[in-house]
Order: sequence, then C-alpha cells, then structure tokens
Amino acid sequence: MARSASPALIPPLTLDDQLCFALYSASMAVGRLYKPLLDEMGITYPQFLVLTALNDEGTLTVGGLAARLALEPSTITPLVKRLEAAGLVQRKRGLKDERQVEVSLTEAGNDIIARTPCLAEALLGKAGMSVPELKAFKAQVQDFGARIAAAAND
Repeated sequence: MARSASPALIPPLTLDDQLCFALYSASMAVGRLYKPLLDEMGITYPQFLVLTALNDEGTLTVGGLAARLALEPSTITPLVKRLEAAGLVQRKRGLKDERQVEVSLTEAGNDIIARTPCLAEALLGKAGMSVPELKAFKAQVQDFGARIAAAAND
C-alpha cells in the first residue's frame, strides 16, 4: 500500500538538523564526561540521580523517586536494591502504608553526595560557559521539556 502524499509543512530533516539528536548527543557527551568521575565513586549515572534526589528531598518512596526522576517504579527498584547492597541507601516499609517502601540515604550515601560537586566543576570547565550561561541554558532546556511533556499529556 502506497503512502498518501500529504503536504509537509517541514521537509524531512537531516540527522544533524534534528533537535532530538542534538539533545541526545549532548546528553551522551555529559555522560562520557561524568563516567570516570562516577566510576571513582563506585556508582553509575542513574544511581547518582537516585542519590541526588534523596539528598534533595530526604526520604522518598520508590514511587516518589520514580516520579521525581520521570522513570517507572520498576526501573527504580533494582537501582535502589543495588544502592542498598552497596550501603548507600536504606529501605524500610512505610509506617502509614506498609505496601510502600521508603528510601533514604545512609551516612555512606551522604559521603558520596559530598564528593559529587566535581561533576558540576568538570561540566563547567569543559563547557566553556559561565555559571549564569549554564543556568540560563538549563532553564531553557527545562522549559522546553515541560512544554513537550504538557503537550504530550493533552
């Protein structure tokens, strides 16, 4: 069956003209920059995100972590289990609802978080941007993401 021709408002874009590819490439570059630093700490990037969210928010349920990181709870659970096995977080059943698992940082988890400013320093050093420029860029990316998420939910 042949595709019907529809009037295109925008012609097909090359890979280098795709915003999604630029965002993906930038994310991968940041990941490559962070990897050796995270390896020294003995954690992965997703584990870093979990630890950072717990540092920001305090104790969170697995569902709360999933919501905060825009991931599925089934993705968070194995991450939390590995972090618990490493002694970086503790899990316990909720007092109000035993079906919920609450997660919080341990002292060792707090120690790892105390070592993470090197990530921002490395990013700042390699980006060739000032702190205000990076903050403005981050705000633009967050605004863009929020707009796309809101449109996807409509």
